[in-house]
Amino acid sequence: MDLQKQDPHPQAAPAGSELRASDAERDRIADILHDALAEGRLTADEHAERVEGVLRAKTVGELEVFIRDLPAAHRLGPGPIHTPAPRRPTAGAIPIDPDDNVVAVFSSAVRKGRWRAGRRIHAYAIFGSVEIDLSEALFDHQQVVVKSFAVFGAVEIRVPENVSLRGMGGGVLGSFEVATLDSGEPEAPIVYVDGWAVLGSVEARPRRGKVVADILDRVQRKVDKGLRKHLGH
Repeated sequence: MDLQKQDPHPQAAPAGSELRASDAERDRIADILHDALAEGRLTADEHAERVEGVLRAKTVGELEVFIRDLPAAHRLGPGPIHTPAPRRPTAGAIPIDPDDNVVAVFSSAVRKGRWRAGRRIHAYAIFGSVEIDLSEALFDHQQVVVKSFAVFGAVEIRVPENVSLRGMGGGVLGSFEVATLDSGEPEAPIVYVDGWAVLGSVEARPRRGKVVADILDRVQRKVDKGLRKHLGH
């Protein structure tokens, strides 16, 4: 039996309207509804009903339904369609050897605060615990791999909420959980969590309220540059 035979009918990537909605996108739609209520375009009951629907919406397409009859939606055009981050790093982008090793054997180890994240980080939790907090880290590279091995131990990874997050590992009698995250900014770092949890756990998720500030700085610089060019300066 050929266990490696590929699916002859691979699934196509989801359309933009089928992508999972982020909290930022829900907030954007809620703001439009709030303005429509203030302008008298929606009654209080209509506003409440739509906001409730926004909170329940799962995809970008479901969100757009609630504003398609409002002028703001047509002025802004369709909601931004973000290209999802690749499932795996670009070939050759990540070195074979780690830039940093975080090891906990019958102990605990932590990387947190304002530190510089390399392209490859290895985390080993053997009868111990490792915490890797990237929420305030400096990203010199767009693609970062955190290779995690938890053997009767736990590896906990936290990232800023405006990066993309992907999981590539698995568990053997253990738990390997990565909260997939898509950033709306094309230049945002992508954190790939790889490895194995053997009778242990690997968990990666965003830390709410934490963002990579330099992404916002780069975006503002682009806006300022475009404005200066438009004004002829």
